[in-house]
Amino acid sequence: MFKGKKVAILGFGLEGKDLAVYLLGQGADVSIFDKKNEKDLDFGGLDTNKITLICGENYLKDGLGGFDYIFRSPGVYRYIPEIVEAEGREAKISSAIKLFFEKCPAKIVGVTGTKGKGTTSTLIYEILKEGGYDAYLAGNIGKAYLELLPKLKKESIVILELSSFQLIDMDVSPHIGVVLNITQDHLDWHKDLKEYVDAKKNIVKFQKDDDFAVINSDYVTPKSFAKEAKGKVIFFSKTLAKKYKDNLLLRGEHNLENVAGALVVSNILKIRKESLLKILSTFKGLEHRLELVGEKGGIKFYNDSFATGPQPTIAAINSFLEPLTLILGGYDKGLDYADLIKVITNKKNVKNIILIGDLAQRFGKMFTGVKYKGNIVDMGKKSMTKIVNKALSLTPTSGVVLLSPAAASFDMFHDYKERGKKFKEAVANL
Repeated sequence: MFKGKKVAILGFGLEGKDLAVYLLGQGADVSIFDKKNEKDLDFGGLDTNKITLICGENYLKDGLGGFDYIFRSPGVYRYIPEIVEAEGREAKISSAIKLFFEKCPAKIVGVTGTKGKGTTSTLIYEILKEGGYDAYLAGNIGKAYLELLPKLKKESIVILELSSFQLIDMDVSPHIGVVLNITQDHLDWHKDLKEYVDAKKNIVKFQKDDDFAVINSDYVTPKSFAKEAKGKVIFFSKTLAKKYKDNLLLRGEHNLENVAGALVVSNILKIRKESLLKILSTFKGLEHRLELVGEKGGIKFYNDSFATGPQPTIAAINSFLEPLTLILGGYDKGLDYADLIKVITNKKNVKNIILIGDLAQRFGKMFTGVKYKGNIVDMGKKSMTKIVNKALSLTPTSGVVLLSPAAASFDMFHDYKERGKKFKEAVANL
């Protein structure tokens, strides 16, 4: 299929590297385009003599002419002029995830939502493994997709966390599509909220009659996906998980939604109750998602760095009754924070707010005029060590320090993982 074909890969992260290895193995003539400089790319043993590199800020200045296939990484917007122009010249536009769906012999369970998809995907994977399935966790969390292909059999099951970046141009849907709550996000990438939501719909839009659309009915937006689904629709609510609440290590009401979605998938795949209960009672959740990382002087520290928008931060705040010091702010994606400000104002246990990053001043202005009675401290772009020490000094014994920024991290850190790790290091060094 690819032998002798000219193929461009746009973006050379983990997915781009996975693609390059696969396509070179198929005999393709591979060119890699990335806005980073060559010295900043991790080739991980890939023979660069076999590929053409076009790197730097102006990596697309000469366009994408002459390629048979163009594979974009999730971070590259599907409708940039260079891709649209190449498509008009009959280049085939694809992605690693589309190629995986095409080549995968196993059934796929796909999970999407604004937040919670990583936790839900991992929980489903752990339950299926315990239940005896030949299960694999891949994609944004877990292993790269294409390197899995030689291991997969017809009876295998692959669980994929699927973002709007991946779903935006999908024309095939997974056997089981799980739709969690969907709120605004990534409006710095999508042209508008409608495009973001429409991209998510592709997880059920192309299903067949014997497929399953597992949809959260607690919210209007995901519930509306049922109209697009071609498979059997199964609605779920967080109430489904309430009978297991005493068995769960996961903290927060929002995690009941994630558990409920996993329960429906478990029922579809006929998992034994013993296997289900074993995983529910031992699953601790994922790093950077409401992760308890330390305690000092009776004060607990939680790392929720993965909260890059207002809704997960609202969920995190609602998970605590203890006196709370909230670390808030970061890179400004242009999101609407009105609901978050309202929740903070009405929650009497939010005693202190530490504002950080580019959003610090904007948040400061938003709190002006509202009836928030706690302390607000603007730390700007000070080090995480200073931020954590300030939080410790403000928080009463038996209280909680919560890093749940409601914003991306790119103003101060490489990504949310680095932000979370710096927080954990600072807590460990108290």
